[in-house]
Amino acid sequence: MSEVLGRSFKVLEYLANHPEGVALSTLASDLQIPLSASHRLLTELIRYAYVRQEARDGHYVLTIKLVSIGLSFLSNSGVVDVAQPLLDQLAKASGELVRLAVVDGDDLTFVAKAQGATHGLRYDPDMGLSVALSCSAAGHAWLSTLADDDAMALVAKKGLGKPEDFGPKAPTTLKAVMTYVKAARQRGFSMINEVFAPGMTAMAAPVWGNAGQAIGVITIAGPAVRLTPQRMEELGSTLMQAAADVARASGGSALFRKRA
Repeated sequence: MSEVLGRSFKVLEYLANHPEGVALSTLASDLQIPLSASHRLLTELIRYAYVRQEARDGHYVLTIKLVSIGLSFLSNSGVVDVAQPLLDQLAKASGELVRLAVVDGDDLTFVAKAQGATHGLRYDPDMGLSVALSCSAAGHAWLSTLADDDAMALVAKKGLGKPEDFGPKAPTTLKAVMTYVKAARQRGFSMINEVFAPGMTAMAAPVWGNAGQAIGVITIAGPAVRLTPQRMEELGSTLMQAAADVARASGGSALFRKRA
């Protein structure tokens, strides 16, 4: 049963990265699951309305059921209601994309955002995905709240980023990651330049819970031509104040209360 469940989650995660749909043979090959077992899994997922098969080409795609469950959870948790006005204020002040990520076990996931850029270049990556800890401002900010040994163990578990997958300055060793982490800890917020993506910069500050542990992270991200290192330094106190405001308001969210 545990193997079937594990494979089912792998299939769902795989299909989430292929919104255009995939053929049965491709899915089975990529996930290294026997063709017959893949077909049985997909048949069951179709039965429970998590997957559908396209009539025109036979490809398998996710339905919106998972999205609906996720949005319902966020709505009922109150996290967006609590944080959105504060994110909107920070987006207006910075003129860039602002996002909130929530700590969930060993993962950090973006759950809310506000876009401050009203013209020109706009940076707006996908939501709902786990943050790449080694190559993101959000990841560095969260890691800075942990002891060095714990931070390194978490990065080793999650894996290191490669420049070809991220930005040209993506750290490729634990030592390089910890250089960013220690700088973030000393500064109070993280800063990256062409680490997550070419031509993009970002900064992030942790949201602290009552138990003295980070329960989330707030980020500001934008194009390097506009969100320069000097601009990020100027926004540092504003970002940390926003993180403190979200922390104070976190009691209004069941999701945050659980983590605080």
